[in-house]
Amino acid sequence: MSDPTTKPEDELAGSEQPFVQHLIELRDRLIKAVIAIAVFAIALSLYPGPGPLYDILAAPLVAQLPVGATMIATSVISPFLVPLKILLMAAFLLALPVVLYQMWAFVAPGLYSHEKKLVLPLVVSSTLLFFMGVAFCYFFVFGQVFAFIQSFAPKSITAAPDIEAYLSFVLTMFLAFGMAFEVPIVVIVLARMNVVSIEKLKAFRSYFVVLAFVIAAIVTPPDVVSQLALAIPMCLLYEVGIWAAQLFIRHTQAPDAEKPPAA
Repeated sequence: MSDPTTKPEDELAGSEQPFVQHLIELRDRLIKAVIAIAVFAIALSLYPGPGPLYDILAAPLVAQLPVGATMIATSVISPFLVPLKILLMAAFLLALPVVLYQMWAFVAPGLYSHEKKLVLPLVVSSTLLFFMGVAFCYFFVFGQVFAFIQSFAPKSITAAPDIEAYLSFVLTMFLAFGMAFEVPIVVIVLARMNVVSIEKLKAFRSYFVVLAFVIAAIVTPPDVVSQLALAIPMCLLYEVGIWAAQLFIRHTQAPDAEKPPAA
């Protein structure tokens, strides 16, 4: 009969590796991630190519410009550098699942089973939510925002946006909406780490609505359309985060925490 006072064996016992071996593994996984990005970059350079990639990115704005108007390049090297930046950004996004898998494979051996139940779903869901935010921005927000802005342009002015300024605007908006769609992940992590309770998250609901509109007013252009398009999804995703946090807390408890203490 086993002694009830004996501590259970640590499931990670004996899995330690020398520090140098960790560095070697980290180097190998970084190389694999860089190779994945390079492969996608080469593939995109062959088809559709850097120029067509920029045309795809600029399509929502070009569709709202007056007939015959085009975008301009105010720098000599902009027609080369800007499409190249778009190519590298697209390659990184396509290779992101491979990059995240390499990160996961590196840290997974040092995690307990209940921690793996938490980390892997968060990595996958955070990636999908970021892509959803970028897609929502491109397919819905850009068209509405550019149409709203052009409706205020005087007839005596011909719009000819600079390609570098447009790229900077697009990256800012993609980052803003991608990060905004990570609200459920932030809520889940805060609740799971016992930083804040579910009850306090529910009580903070009205304050978060105000905070969402303040953030939207700061990071988006000064138009009502983009501010509402950012603030409303954030409020909805906050509610999703509260619901998901309750599920995560229930299914990712440590084995010791799941068992009631012995009398």
